Amino acid sequence: MTQKADHQILENQLCFPLYAASRLVTRLYQPLLEQYKLTYTQYIVLMILWQNDGLSVKQIGKKALLNSNTLTPLLKRMQQAQLLERIKNESDERQIDIKLTAKGWQLKQGLACIPQQLISQTDYDTEKAKQLKTLLEQLITQLK
Repeated sequence: MTQKADHQILENQLCFPLYAASRLVTRLYQPLLEQYKLTYTQYIVLMILWQNDGLSVKQIGKKALLNSNTLTPLLKRMQQAQLLERIKNESDERQIDIKLTAKGWQLKQGLACIPQQLISQTDYDTEKAKQLKTLLEQLITQLK
């Protein structure tokens, strides 16, 4: 049997190494975030809000590349943990704005060590990591 469908061989796929790398990196984050009772996705939301507090659910979803059906329950759990508040927008009551609480802001300092801890665990060349990040950002832009 000839191998006409080389594009159907797993090793020839771009999507699999991206998927595997994402899962493995996320797995490295788990024990670091566990002590703060956070998931990786919640950490992403916190980073977005630390940079720009008071965004709408839609704006957070756009930055995190998450649909509202995934993001809304996540935000509700974060609200229950007193990390953020969900506030109806004054100019459009259909829109919900998200603001960090004092507890959410305090986590910024506590979690500041996470990136360095992750880098020290991987022993991956910093310059290669920067190049890979740039390439992935270009790919994401292309795929949007």
